[in-house]
Amino acid sequence: MEKEQRSGWKIIAIVSMALLLLVSGLYATEKAKSKNSEAAAPAETVEPVEEQENWLSLWSEDARAKNELEAFIKTVTDENSPDFIPVEDRVAVFDLDGTLFCETDPIYFDHMLFVHRVTEDPDHKATDFELEVLEKCQEFIDTGTYPEGLDNLHGQGVASAFAGMSVKDFLQYVHDYGQTPSPGYNNLNRGDAFYLPMVEVIEYLQENEFKTYIVSGTDRLIVRGAMDGLSFMHIPTNQIIGSDELLTTSSANTTDDGLNYNFKADDELILAGEFIIKNLKMNKVTVIEQEIGKQPVLAFGNSSGDFSMATFTTSNNKYKSLAFMLCCDDTVRENGNEEKAAKMVTSCEENGWIPISMKNDWTTIYGDEVTRKQ
Repeated sequence: MEKEQRSGWKIIAIVSMALLLLVSGLYATEKAKSKNSEAAAPAETVEPVEEQENWLSLWSEDARAKNELEAFIKTVTDENSPDFIPVEDRVAVFDLDGTLFCETDPIYFDHMLFVHRVTEDPDHKATDFELEVLEKCQEFIDTGTYPEGLDNLHGQGVASAFAGMSVKDFLQYVHDYGQTPSPGYNNLNRGDAFYLPMVEVIEYLQENEFKTYIVSGTDRLIVRGAMDGLSFMHIPTNQIIGSDELLTTSSANTTDDGLNYNFKADDELILAGEFIIKNLKMNKVTVIEQEIGKQPVLAFGNSSGDFSMATFTTSNNKYKSLAFMLCCDDTVRENGNEEKAAKMVTSCEENGWIPISMKNDWTTIYGDEVTRKQ
């Protein structure tokens, strides 16, 4: 009996082992099939967000400037590219008037601000010198030709006309003036007259971790005031560089160099009434070196006042670099000048810069609701 029981348990053990091996084999087979099926399935392709976004949507598809900028960004942001630029060295510099912003309506924004202060502001009594500068500005308005020597004269005129005003009040004054209607356009305020395709360029570069600077011939405080509160142009105040005038306080002696007076807790910075420097041509190069401390890899301008900045950017640069020049050739949507635009195209050809045609490269300038008064 005991012998028969042992034989029965032996048979049960053998059957159980067989069943276990059978189940294990079936599981292994199904797992292998599943693994092979997953391997055979094509992986889902997800493009980077940057590739899907059309950052330059207001540019014509065949615009050379657009295509070259996009190709540049693609290669310099690719860590595997020989042209890769580290984030800390991605510096782009932009002129303001005629590059990012309406240049003449009917003349420069800062010149019209001066004209307004001298002729329309009841709180200001113009000096004889300011009236002389006003005559030069009026000549510019009447002829469309920039009078010789007006660069420094205008800078001195602005410093004189706003002497004694606090920096805070001056910035607000400029901002408020920017909210007045543009005389040459419908549905546009003076301070909103930024070129929307260039606003896209700023956003595109910032998205790719470029530090964007404005390097303008306009007084830096005027640029700051004009850009204050803009919802579509995000450039920090400390990245706005321009022409400069002397600042002081109401308690300090403006004739010294600041070494004979210590700022007091209740002091307020004011405009001292003295012009320092016009930030054009070679001065743009020196101020980039002094305030940025890096050679830019991208430069955008529109006139001979920007040529030095463009040359500095593209000469002896350890990184791949480009310079772009706007050509105001649109006489329907903008105050274009085809003759000047043609000369700029020639300058680009001679220097290896890339021209931007407002007429051909942009699908809009200020937005479809804005029209130029004829």
